[in-house]
Amino acid sequence: MSRIPFEQLPADVRRAIADKTGAVHQALTTKGGMNSGIASILETNGGRVFVKGIPADHPQVAAQRREAAVAPHLPASCPRLYWHLEFGGWSLLGYEVIDGRHADYTPGSPDLPLVKNALSELQGSTAPAGIGIKAAVDRWADYAPPGTLHYFEGNTLLHTDFAPDNVLITGDRARIIDWAWPTRGAAWIDPGTLVLQLMYAGHSVEEALTFARRFPSWRDAKAEELTAFSSATAALWREIAEVDQTPWKLRMAEQAATLACIRYKDRRR
Repeated sequence: MSRIPFEQLPADVRRAIADKTGAVHQALTTKGGMNSGIASILETNGGRVFVKGIPADHPQVAAQRREAAVAPHLPASCPRLYWHLEFGGWSLLGYEVIDGRHADYTPGSPDLPLVKNALSELQGSTAPAGIGIKAAVDRWADYAPPGTLHYFEGNTLLHTDFAPDNVLITGDRARIIDWAWPTRGAAWIDPGTLVLQLMYAGHSVEEALTFARRFPSWRDAKAEELTAFSSATAALWREIAEVDQTPWKLRMAEQAATLACIRYKDRRR
Protein backbone atom coordinates (compact mmCIF):
# COMPACT_ATOMS: atom_id res chain seq x y z
CA MET A 1 0.00 0.00 0.00
CA SER A 2 1.39 3.42 -0.93
CA ARG A 3 1.92 5.75 2.02
CA ILE A 4 1.27 9.48 2.14
CA PRO A 5 2.57 12.06 4.63
CA PHE A 6 0.20 13.47 7.22
CA GLU A 7 0.03 16.80 5.39
CA GLN A 8 -1.61 15.12 2.39
CA LEU A 9 -4.64 13.98 4.36
CA PRO A 10 -7.73 16.06 3.57
CA ALA A 11 -7.89 19.22 5.65
CA ASP A 12 -11.11 18.19 7.39
CA VAL A 13 -9.55 14.85 8.41
CA ARG A 14 -6.51 16.63 9.85
CA ARG A 15 -8.81 18.92 11.80
CA ALA A 16 -10.72 15.92 13.17
CA ILE A 17 -7.42 14.42 14.34
CA ALA A 18 -6.43 17.71 15.95
CA ASP A 19 -9.74 17.67 17.83
CA LYS A 20 -8.49 14.43 19.43
CA THR A 21 -4.87 15.41 19.98
CA GLY A 22 -4.69 19.17 20.21
CA ALA A 23 -2.92 21.30 17.61
CA VAL A 24 -0.41 19.36 15.50
CA HIS A 25 3.01 21.05 15.38
CA GLN A 26 5.02 18.45 13.49
CA ALA A 27 4.42 15.15 11.70
CA LEU A 28 7.06 12.55 10.88
CA THR A 29 6.20 9.70 8.51
CA THR A 30 7.53 6.41 9.87
CA LYS A 31 9.22 3.64 7.94
CA GLY A 32 8.39 -0.03 8.05
CA GLY A 33 5.11 -1.86 7.74
CA MET A 34 3.18 -2.33 4.54
CA ASN A 35 -0.47 -2.09 5.53
CA SER A 36 -1.00 1.59 6.34
CA GLY A 37 -1.82 4.43 3.96
CA ILE A 38 -0.59 6.81 6.64
CA ALA A 39 1.74 6.12 9.55
CA SER A 40 3.02 9.24 11.30
CA ILE A 41 4.27 10.36 14.68
CA LEU A 42 2.59 13.63 15.58
CA GLU A 43 3.92 16.25 17.97
CA THR A 44 0.80 17.87 19.39
CA ASN A 45 -0.46 20.05 22.22
CA GLY A 46 -1.59 16.87 23.92
CA GLY A 47 1.74 15.09 23.51
CA ARG A 48 3.12 12.64 21.00
CA VAL A 49 0.74 10.30 19.14
CA PHE A 50 1.35 7.61 16.55
CA VAL A 51 -1.38 7.75 13.93
CA LYS A 52 -1.89 5.04 11.38
CA GLY A 53 -4.78 4.49 9.02
CA ILE A 54 -6.19 3.42 5.69
CA PRO A 55 -8.99 4.63 3.41
CA ALA A 56 -12.36 3.54 4.75
CA ASP A 57 -13.13 1.67 1.53
CA HIS A 58 -9.92 -0.36 1.59
CA PRO A 59 -10.34 -4.18 1.80
CA GLN A 60 -8.26 -4.26 5.00
CA VAL A 61 -10.43 -1.82 6.93
CA ALA A 62 -12.22 -4.69 8.69
CA ALA A 63 -8.87 -5.86 10.07
CA GLN A 64 -8.13 -2.37 11.37
CA ARG A 65 -11.51 -2.23 13.07
CA ARG A 66 -10.74 -5.57 14.74
CA GLU A 67 -7.46 -4.11 15.93
CA ALA A 68 -9.31 -1.20 17.51
CA ALA A 69 -11.90 -3.47 19.11
CA VAL A 70 -9.37 -5.80 20.69
CA ALA A 71 -7.05 -3.02 21.96
CA PRO A 72 -8.81 -2.50 25.35
CA HIS A 73 -8.31 -6.18 26.13
CA LEU A 74 -4.55 -6.30 25.54
CA PRO A 75 -1.97 -6.49 28.35
CA ALA A 76 0.52 -3.77 29.18
CA SER A 77 3.10 -5.34 26.88
CA CYS A 78 1.06 -3.90 23.99
CA PRO A 79 0.78 -0.22 23.02
CA ARG A 80 -2.18 1.74 24.36
CA LEU A 81 -4.82 2.82 21.82
CA TYR A 82 -6.00 6.35 22.58
CA TRP A 83 -8.74 6.64 19.96
CA HIS A 84 -10.29 5.24 16.80
CA LEU A 85 -11.61 7.76 14.27
CA GLU A 86 -13.58 7.15 11.10
CA PHE A 87 -14.08 10.38 9.24
CA GLY A 88 -13.78 11.87 5.78
CA GLY A 89 -13.19 8.55 4.04
CA TRP A 90 -10.43 7.43 6.42
CA SER A 91 -10.18 4.92 9.27
CA LEU A 92 -7.53 6.08 11.75
CA LEU A 93 -6.02 4.80 14.98
CA GLY A 94 -4.18 6.97 17.52
CA TYR A 95 -1.64 5.05 19.63
CA GLU A 96 0.88 5.85 22.30
CA VAL A 97 4.32 6.38 20.79
CA ILE A 98 6.76 3.53 21.46
CA ASP A 99 10.36 4.71 21.11
CA GLY A 100 12.06 1.44 20.34
CA ARG A 101 13.70 -0.79 17.79
CA HIS A 102 12.70 -4.11 16.32
CA ALA A 103 13.62 -7.15 18.40
CA ASP A 104 16.82 -9.07 17.73
CA TYR A 105 16.12 -12.82 17.78
CA THR A 106 19.64 -14.04 17.00
CA PRO A 107 21.23 -16.56 19.41
CA GLY A 108 22.49 -14.89 22.58
CA SER A 109 20.55 -11.67 22.02
CA PRO A 110 19.72 -9.79 25.25
CA ASP A 111 16.29 -9.14 23.71
CA LEU A 112 15.20 -12.75 24.08
CA PRO A 113 14.38 -12.61 27.82
CA LEU A 114 12.35 -9.46 27.19
CA VAL A 115 10.44 -11.16 24.39
CA LYS A 116 9.81 -14.10 26.72
CA ASN A 117 8.41 -11.77 29.39
CA ALA A 118 6.08 -10.01 26.95
CA LEU A 119 4.73 -13.23 25.51
CA SER A 120 4.32 -14.71 29.00
CA GLU A 121 2.14 -11.73 29.91
CA LEU A 122 0.07 -12.18 26.77
CA GLN A 123 -0.37 -15.90 27.48
CA GLY A 124 -2.59 -14.98 30.42
CA SER A 125 -5.05 -13.03 28.23
CA THR A 126 -8.45 -14.47 27.35
CA ALA A 127 -9.91 -13.70 23.96
CA PRO A 128 -12.80 -11.27 24.54
CA ALA A 129 -16.34 -12.25 23.67
CA GLY A 130 -18.45 -10.15 21.35
CA ILE A 131 -15.62 -9.25 18.96
CA GLY A 132 -15.19 -10.86 15.55
CA ILE A 133 -11.96 -12.63 16.37
CA LYS A 134 -11.14 -15.52 14.07
CA ALA A 135 -10.74 -18.94 15.68
CA ALA A 136 -7.50 -20.84 15.29
CA VAL A 137 -9.46 -23.84 14.03
CA ASP A 138 -10.58 -21.68 11.10
CA ARG A 139 -7.17 -20.16 10.40
CA TRP A 140 -5.49 -23.57 10.23
CA ALA A 141 -8.42 -25.49 8.75
CA ASP A 142 -6.80 -25.89 5.32
CA TYR A 143 -3.43 -26.98 6.71
CA ALA A 144 -3.88 -29.17 9.79
CA PRO A 145 -3.62 -32.94 9.24
CA PRO A 146 -6.98 -34.73 9.07
CA GLY A 147 -8.52 -35.32 12.47
CA THR A 148 -6.27 -32.88 14.33
CA LEU A 149 -8.05 -29.55 14.01
CA HIS A 150 -9.65 -29.82 17.45
CA TYR A 151 -6.18 -29.52 19.00
CA PHE A 152 -6.15 -25.85 17.99
CA GLU A 153 -9.24 -25.00 20.03
CA GLY A 154 -8.95 -22.71 23.07
CA ASN A 155 -9.87 -19.31 24.52
CA THR A 156 -6.47 -17.65 24.75
CA LEU A 157 -5.97 -14.36 22.92
CA LEU A 158 -3.26 -15.02 20.34
CA HIS A 159 -1.13 -12.74 18.18
CA THR A 160 0.25 -15.48 15.86
CA ASP A 161 2.87 -13.37 14.06
CA PHE A 162 6.01 -12.87 16.12
CA ALA A 163 8.16 -11.58 13.29
CA PRO A 164 10.76 -9.19 14.77
CA ASP A 165 8.99 -6.26 13.09
CA ASN A 166 6.03 -6.90 15.39
CA VAL A 167 8.06 -6.67 18.62
CA LEU A 168 9.63 -3.39 19.72
CA ILE A 169 12.35 -3.20 22.35
CA THR A 170 12.24 -0.10 24.52
CA GLY A 171 14.39 0.14 27.62
CA ASP A 172 14.02 -3.12 29.51
CA ARG A 173 10.72 -4.15 27.90
CA ALA A 174 9.43 -5.75 24.74
CA ARG A 175 6.17 -4.45 23.31
CA ILE A 176 3.99 -6.51 20.98
CA ILE A 177 2.50 -4.44 18.14
CA ASP A 178 0.32 -4.89 15.03
CA TRP A 179 -2.91 -6.52 16.18
CA ALA A 180 -4.81 -6.65 12.91
CA TRP A 181 -5.26 -10.46 13.16
CA PRO A 182 -6.10 -11.40 16.77
CA THR A 183 -6.99 -15.07 17.11
CA ARG A 184 -8.79 -17.24 19.65
CA GLY A 185 -7.18 -20.61 20.26
CA ALA A 186 -4.88 -22.91 22.21
CA ALA A 187 -2.28 -21.00 24.24
CA TRP A 188 0.67 -23.03 22.90
CA ILE A 189 0.12 -21.66 19.37
CA ASP A 190 1.93 -18.36 20.04
CA PRO A 191 5.11 -20.02 21.39
CA GLY A 192 4.91 -22.29 18.35
CA THR A 193 4.87 -19.38 15.92
CA LEU A 194 7.83 -17.89 17.79
CA VAL A 195 9.80 -21.12 17.33
CA LEU A 196 9.84 -20.67 13.58
CA GLN A 197 10.97 -17.05 13.88
CA LEU A 198 13.84 -18.11 16.15
CA MET A 199 14.92 -20.75 13.64
CA TYR A 200 14.85 -18.15 10.88
CA ALA A 201 17.07 -15.91 13.04
CA GLY A 202 19.73 -18.61 13.34
CA HIS A 203 18.72 -20.87 16.23
CA SER A 204 18.89 -24.60 15.72
CA VAL A 205 15.56 -26.37 15.92
CA GLU A 206 16.52 -27.77 19.34
CA GLU A 207 17.53 -24.33 20.63
CA ALA A 208 14.23 -22.85 19.42
CA LEU A 209 12.23 -25.65 21.06
CA THR A 210 14.16 -25.20 24.29
CA PHE A 211 13.10 -21.54 24.28
CA ALA A 212 9.47 -22.54 23.67
CA ARG A 213 9.61 -24.85 26.68
CA ARG A 214 9.96 -21.76 28.88
CA PHE A 215 6.21 -21.31 28.39
CA PRO A 216 3.96 -23.61 30.46
CA SER A 217 1.44 -23.84 27.63
CA TRP A 218 4.05 -25.39 25.34
CA ARG A 219 5.54 -27.62 28.04
CA ASP A 220 2.11 -28.96 28.94
CA ALA A 221 0.89 -29.48 25.38
CA LYS A 222 0.52 -33.06 24.19
CA ALA A 223 3.02 -34.37 21.67
CA GLU A 224 0.28 -34.96 19.12
CA GLU A 225 -0.88 -31.35 19.44
CA LEU A 226 2.58 -29.98 18.72
CA THR A 227 3.05 -32.46 15.89
CA ALA A 228 -0.21 -31.30 14.30
CA PHE A 229 0.83 -27.66 14.64
CA SER A 230 4.24 -28.28 13.08
CA SER A 231 2.68 -30.16 10.17
CA ALA A 232 0.12 -27.41 9.63
CA THR A 233 2.84 -24.74 9.76
CA ALA A 234 4.88 -26.60 7.17
CA ALA A 235 1.85 -26.92 4.88
CA LEU A 236 1.05 -23.22 5.28
CA TRP A 237 4.56 -22.04 4.44
CA ARG A 238 4.88 -24.51 1.57
CA GLU A 239 1.80 -22.93 0.03
CA ILE A 240 3.13 -19.40 0.64
CA ALA A 241 6.48 -20.24 -0.98
CA GLU A 242 4.83 -21.86 -3.98
CA VAL A 243 2.83 -18.70 -4.66
CA ASP A 244 5.67 -16.25 -3.97
CA GLN A 245 9.27 -17.45 -4.18
CA THR A 246 10.76 -14.47 -2.37
CA PRO A 247 13.99 -15.75 -0.72
CA TRP A 248 12.84 -15.14 2.86
CA LYS A 249 9.59 -16.99 2.23
CA LEU A 250 11.46 -19.93 0.73
CA ARG A 251 13.71 -20.00 3.78
CA MET A 252 10.73 -19.90 6.13
CA ALA A 253 9.23 -22.83 4.24
CA GLU A 254 12.50 -24.76 4.65
CA GLN A 255 12.60 -24.06 8.39
CA ALA A 256 8.95 -25.10 8.75
CA ALA A 257 9.68 -28.36 6.92
CA THR A 258 12.53 -29.01 9.37
CA LEU A 259 10.24 -28.34 12.32
CA ALA A 260 7.66 -30.77 10.94
CA CYS A 261 10.20 -33.62 11.19
CA ILE A 262 10.56 -33.28 14.98
CA ARG A 263 9.35 -36.15 17.15
CA TYR A 264 7.83 -34.35 20.12
CA LYS A 265 7.23 -37.50 22.14
CA ASP A 266 10.96 -37.62 22.84
CA ARG A 267 11.56 -33.89 23.21
CA ARG A 268 8.53 -32.37 24.90
CA ARG A 269 9.92 -32.19 28.43
